[in-house]
Amino acid sequence: MHTDILIVDDEKSFVRSLTFALEEAGFTTRSAHSGEAALTALADAQPGLMLLDLRLPKMSGMEVLDTAARLYPALPVVMVSAHGDTRAAVQAVKAGATDYLTKPFALDELLHLVGAITERTQLRDELAYHRSRGASSSGLVGSSDAMQQLWQTIQRIAGSSAGRILLLGESGTGKAVVARAIHDQSPRSDNAFVEINCAALPEQLIEAELFGAEKGAYTGAHQKRSGLVALAHGGTLFLDEIGELPLPLQAKFLHFLENGDYRPVGGSASHTADARVIAATNRSLEAEVRNGHFREDLFFRLNVIELSIPPLRERGADIEELLHVFIDAQAREEGCRPITVPRETLDLLTAYSWPGNVRELRNLVERLTILYPGQRIRPGQLPTEFHQGPAASDQAHDPSLGERLQSTERQLVLDALDKTGGHKGQAAQQLGLSRHAFKRRLQRLGLG
Repeated sequence: MHTDILIVDDEKSFVRSLTFALEEAGFTTRSAHSGEAALTALADAQPGLMLLDLRLPKMSGMEVLDTAARLYPALPVVMVSAHGDTRAAVQAVKAGATDYLTKPFALDELLHLVGAITERTQLRDELAYHRSRGASSSGLVGSSDAMQQLWQTIQRIAGSSAGRILLLGESGTGKAVVARAIHDQSPRSDNAFVEINCAALPEQLIEAELFGAEKGAYTGAHQKRSGLVALAHGGTLFLDEIGELPLPLQAKFLHFLENGDYRPVGGSASHTADARVIAATNRSLEAEVRNGHFREDLFFRLNVIELSIPPLRERGADIEELLHVFIDAQAREEGCRPITVPRETLDLLTAYSWPGNVRELRNLVERLTILYPGQRIRPGQLPTEFHQGPAASDQAHDPSLGERLQSTERQLVLDALDKTGGHKGQAAQQLGLSRHAFKRRLQRLGLG
């Protein structure tokens, strides 16, 4: 390790002891014995970490922290306090310090904390490197083997002539992000990336949304409109939740995939479009084919290239990196200091099974940032599900996961119907679904 550490303390013997210990561990150090000298040292060369004593002559450690946080917001700062100043040290963490140590502290405690902060800084540097290569510009974050393999596959697919790609993965794994990454890395990147969620629109409007419609083709069609297929000409058309595409429309979409031509709703003339089609689903389309809810020929036509997105529980090494990205983004969104996640909290997050995957992690960061802006997140501040042990993680690897998910979905639908007295429209609204998407779920679950 070659991290340069700035030690700021007016006790020279204490500084000498820290200097010896840190340099023995492989760090390089500089020192300053006052707040003014510390700011001068920062101006000369920004270190990788600053150990800052809370009590300094003339200019206090809090004043140095405030100035450093304003001038060097990326600089990690560890506050060092005497035993009676613990409360003030905690306030310093809320004001932007990375962590704190209370004198006297064990050498192992110091080295563990400095090592953890250094590791996090290195992860941020790696993330910046991935951004420079274009991976993170498409929203893909992670250095795990699973993500490196996924990124290599995306690059191979993006540069190929494959025009039909099927993305598989659990809800929240980032299928839309992967679709966008494929587009951004392809020769089609200068043209449009057009996305449609097949579960979000009423059944009678999906066809018009895809293929366009002539004026007067249906109630409310007051003027001619272009469809998303036309907009995606030369680019990429992404259909999320492809399993929700109504059966009558599946035949028309299959015709478009095979011939490249389509007819707007109410129109008599055919049009053509050249678009790479990426479809995504979190369900087994093969099972949908067996149950008669999805056309077999359309499944085979879409499944030219199949790409599975790994769930977050198989990407444990990426959780810390994802956390930093989401924390920084959410702090900017809220206009506050970012939260920090110490090792004991990170261990709980890493052990969790993440049934909602990356989306669940992002939502957790949003919640914690709103509730505890700028604070150091302790384990007790996490929701209760993070304290329930490894059982949930073990269950997540059960081979009958699909059956359990379907059972959970069925129960949610039944609960919504029960709460609304059997009113399907209100139940659909409660679940955030269109009435037609809700109707299709009822049929698939054997409830309609």
